[in-house]
Order: sequence, then C-alpha cells, then structure tokens
Amino acid sequence: MSKLEKEYRYLPLLINIFLVILLVSNLIAPKFAAIGWFRFSAAQLLFPITYIFGDIFTEVYGYAASRKAIWTGFLASAIMTMFGLFAIWLPPAPEFKDQAAFVTIFGVVPRNVAGSLLAFWAGEFANSVTVAKMKLWTNGKHLWTRTVGSTIVGQFVDTVIVVVFIFWGQPPEVMIRLIVSGYIFKVVYEVIATPLTYVVVNFLKRAEGVDYFDRHTNFNPFRAS
Repeated sequence: MSKLEKEYRYLPLLINIFLVILLVSNLIAPKFAAIGWFRFSAAQLLFPITYIFGDIFTEVYGYAASRKAIWTGFLASAIMTMFGLFAIWLPPAPEFKDQAAFVTIFGVVPRNVAGSLLAFWAGEFANSVTVAKMKLWTNGKHLWTRTVGSTIVGQFVDTVIVVVFIFWGQPPEVMIRLIVSGYIFKVVYEVIATPLTYVVVNFLKRAEGVDYFDRHTNFNPFRAS
C-alpha cells in the first residue's frame, strides 16, 4: 500500500472508480452518434468524467495523487487492449456466433491504440498541471477557474491528438468537425458539472482534512512519487 493510500481514506476508492469509468469509456468508444452538425463518440458521455476526477485528485490530494491515477489508468487501458486482442485471436468455437460483434468492440489497430493512449496520457497530465499551477496563482480561491481552465487546456490536447491519430487521412474538414465537436462538448460538459465538482471537492477536503498546494512539487510525469 502506498503512502498516499495509507494517509487518505477515500483516495483508493476514487482511483478505482476513475479506472472503471476510463475502461468502460474505451469499450463504448466505437459507437458514434450524430446530432445535427455535431459528431461524437458514445465515450464522450463518460470520458470527460475522468477529467473531473483529475481535477479532484489534484485539487484535494495534490499532483502526486493525480500522477498515480493517470499512470494506473494508462497501464489498465493498455492491458485491457492487449487482452482484448488476444481474445480476438483465439479461434472461436463453432457454436460461438458473435465473433464479428466481439471484433467490433475489442478489435483495434495499432495506430488507434497509440493515439488513444497518448491522448489520454498527455491530456490528463496537462489537465492536472494546469489545476495545480492555477491553484497557486489563485491562492486556492475560485475553484471554477481551475476546473474550467484545466479542461480548456487538457481536453484540447486530448481531442487534437486522438482525432489526428485515429482519423489521419480523412478530409481536413471532417477532422476539424470532429475536433471542434468533441472539444466544445467536453468543455461544456465540464462547465455543467462544476457545481457537482464543488460539492465533491468540499466534502473530501473536510473528510480527509487536506487541501494540498503543490508549492514544491516536481511536475515530471515520470517521477515515481
């Protein structure tokens, strides 16, 4: 058990919920929907919540807790992808009639995997660093500026990377539409969720007795602690 898990009551549970949301969003990502001009993946209904969790981790527990959650999520996504591919490669039994559907859900190409993992990693770290830095600039006041500001930065990084990787070769107007649609949706999602973020953050600060400021933090994402 890590020092963070020993010190805080709710952090392990929150990281577990974060992982479940992340993995489920990866599974439902192949479904795309259209509402007028906008195009979005089903994952966009769920994946932005991981950024809200990133805000909570950094705001309450500090950047080190967020770094732990991001790397855990990164590794969990990679493992799920590898075992999903392995399950596809296993020869199906004659009575198994759902191989095509199974491939649709778990079948991925290396470029898409690389793009998704890189987008998640870069976007989440950009989000967490923004929260930590803005908390220092605002002296811990005006939480909404950090939740929205970090989303503007982090989701821009995430959305651009994932669309460029996965849809490279598509007409530029299609890629731009996907980027704009996804980005606007995620930012609006975060703004709407701000009151709930306030409730959760304030509860955790009281319950855990902590309000961490990253004044002397090393923001190197590759540090072990």
